[in-house]
Amino acid sequence: MKLDRVIAVRNTKTVYRDGDKCVKVFNEGFSKTDVLNEALNQARIEGTGLNIPKILEVTMIDGKWAIVSDYIKGKTLADLMKENPEKTDEYLEMFVDLQLEVHSKTCADLNKLKDKMNRKICQTDLDATTRYDLHTRLEGMPKHNKVCHGDFNPSNIIISDDGKAYIIDWSHATQGNASADAARTYLLFWLAGDIVNADKYLNLFCKKSDTAKQYVQKWMPIVAASQSVKGNEKEREFLLTWANVVDYE
Repeated sequence: MKLDRVIAVRNTKTVYRDGDKCVKVFNEGFSKTDVLNEALNQARIEGTGLNIPKILEVTMIDGKWAIVSDYIKGKTLADLMKENPEKTDEYLEMFVDLQLEVHSKTCADLNKLKDKMNRKICQTDLDATTRYDLHTRLEGMPKHNKVCHGDFNPSNIIISDDGKAYIIDWSHATQGNASADAARTYLLFWLAGDIVNADKYLNLFCKKSDTAKQYVQKWMPIVAASQSVKGNEKEREFLLTWANVVDYE
């Protein structure tokens, strides 16, 4: 493989292009379980019919785990929004429609969102009383089995040169309640400092899905707490302020 063209660099991985292949190389020592789970998630999502890059192989390169999939030539929706700010509303419409398409699918083999969130809440630095409140709140939320992306944001949407939208990065995919997935997306806009589009997104999601905004908001402390486990110190501090809100207003 020719790993001389870097597409993206993240804390735990580097993504390369090799001709018509995309090679995601994880840092040395990265969990084998997490790599294989991500590849398995993506393979399972392929079976739903969603437009995503196909997995080609899982391998090791210079002692590091790597996932090889189709390379999609195009730009991320995040880049397009930066380049064409006048089209932001149009792009947000497309973004929400894609998320609703994801939520229209089911995949019985995916891990359950509630199980993952309960596990993450246990791993937080929150006091026992707050953790109890979050576990109780989570248990009381309706149980659904919709496909949830878990990290649905404009940088994980690639618009190909022929105008097709592809959804990438399925490492956090679960089955569960779509409103939890929407709450996660809302918080991602906040973490990026884009509060205006966070509010636009939430209003659009609730309108298009016919979901009460208060219902999505009830998920926010739960989602924020579970997300805080993987965030950096600044993000963790911000998310835990949301997690400590007993009743989000």
